[in-house]
Amino acid sequence: MDSELNVTYITFGGHVEVHKYRFLYFMIMFTAYILIICSNSTIVFLIVIHKNLHEPMYIFIAALLINSVLYSTAIYPKLLIDFLSEKQIISYSACLFQWFIYYSLGGSEFLLLSAMAYDRYVSICKPLQYPTIMRKSTVCMFLILAWILSVGQCSVTPILSAKKKLCNFILKGIVCNSTVHKLHCVPSRELNIYGLIVLVDLVLLPVLFILFTYTRILIITYRSSREVRRKAAQTCLPHLLVLINFSCLFTYDVLVIRLETVFPKTARLIMSLQMILYHPLFNPIIYGLKMKEIYKHLKRLFCKTV
Repeated sequence: MDSELNVTYITFGGHVEVHKYRFLYFMIMFTAYILIICSNSTIVFLIVIHKNLHEPMYIFIAALLINSVLYSTAIYPKLLIDFLSEKQIISYSACLFQWFIYYSLGGSEFLLLSAMAYDRYVSICKPLQYPTIMRKSTVCMFLILAWILSVGQCSVTPILSAKKKLCNFILKGIVCNSTVHKLHCVPSRELNIYGLIVLVDLVLLPVLFILFTYTRILIITYRSSREVRRKAAQTCLPHLLVLINFSCLFTYDVLVIRLETVFPKTARLIMSLQMILYHPLFNPIIYGLKMKEIYKHLKRLFCKTV
């Protein structure tokens, strides 16, 4: 019995369906994982080797893509094993670790998008001061803070959750996300309050800051020439698309506990798959196709390969 207390059972679409189509699911998810690793790593590689891409904007993009690789690596190996297993199980400690990686990288993504928004604001609104403001030391500080702040704040919840008594050992989902709190015998007020604080710090404040900076950019570029507006749109649009996409998915994930009783099981599964499948592929596609300099290097790379 003690050994089972440390195990959380994860249900994925019904055991019959998983058993019947598990190899097909495995191949689909394995292919997706390879595509995520290759697409994100290719753009990071191009940013590293080409000196004209050693600018703050591209460095932040590389950091976001590294985030996607780490995020996927925390989820996909376990998910692939589950598809080939009769029972989808995970130890509670491993589940909490996956939860920690899942949300700490999610929080750092919002902070990195905030740093990118500030970089675009300085570049477009204060071009003469840009070299002195966005120095290498400043960029490094933003990168370190984006990961340290998120990791530090997200580490508290799994530590507190590890001490909670479990009364439920079936986790409805395919990854260890916010539904982990449903396993506890008694809902924790402290965890809920702290979770709200983290949500404000890592999501709400960065999103408000991003919206403020892009509003300022929009006002200033509206008064400028058509060429300035075109360049601003060319660099800001990809970041806004990534922000909107990730914010929508993250909002669902935060509310999944409250929606669980009324949200259809199939729809819940589709949204979960979007978090682990769609978003990590969305970033390299958007930045690869919409960022002019990255697209040029990608085109040259594939032309040489062919």
